[in-house]
Amino acid sequence: MSVLAPGRNIVLLGLMGAGKTAVGRLVAQRLARPLTDTDAMVEAQARMPIAEIFASEGERGFRRRESEVVRQASALRGQVIAVGGGAVLDPANVTHLRATGDLVWLARLQAEREAAYTAASSAVIDTDGKSPDDIAEAVLEWLRTRPGVLTRQELQA
Repeated sequence: MSVLAPGRNIVLLGLMGAGKTAVGRLVAQRLARPLTDTDAMVEAQARMPIAEIFASEGERGFRRRESEVVRQASALRGQVIAVGGGAVLDPANVTHLRATGDLVWLARLQAEREAAYTAASSAVIDTDGKSPDDIAEAVLEWLRTRPGVLTRQELQA
């Protein structure tokens, strides 16, 4: 995939356990797009699990690594990106993600992060009581209403 791949990125936001990776996998599969998981990128680049990064580098070290992979992921187009739960707390991350993508919040409300998720998101998809398949379909329905996000081929699929 190159920087000029067709279609804006579809960025899935939400708290840990909201289903970003599971839903992202389904949306990516249905659109024949690659899935990029920023937490998995952090672990791959650090060659250690996130828990070990927190233990050895603290939250600050993890957030630095997370910001770097958000910049890397945002440099490409035409993918589905699942971002870590706290990524939207850094306005620079939101700026990078918005530059090439539309942000969709898979909502499971938590008061202290609600404002950051609301401010960052182009859409809010309620996930309560829904299966990943139902959530993926809701994301796809919303995407079909957004000019320029999906390619012609994706719209016809």
